[in-house]
Amino acid sequence: MLVERGLQAMNVELVSDAYAIAANYLRRSGAIPDTLVTNESLLEIIIKLLQHGELNKIRLANKAIGRFEAQSGARAVA
Repeated sequence: MLVERGLQAMNVELVSDAYAIAANYLRRSGAIPDTLVTNESLLEIIIKLLQHGELNKIRLANKAIGRFEAQSGARAVA
């Protein structure tokens, strides 16, 4: 999944940890279904944040949650 996207091996753990934190929160809040399927939208947000220099997994997860919820809210209004 991550190797296909061209991420360096040293960042796989960071992306994985940030995704796990964000996905866990979003599942518990009901924003995404409670399945084992990777939410591509959330993963893309995390990768973009990483590419823009965010290297702290907690901040990465929190920013991703905020952006994901903002995107979901915008879709719900439209």
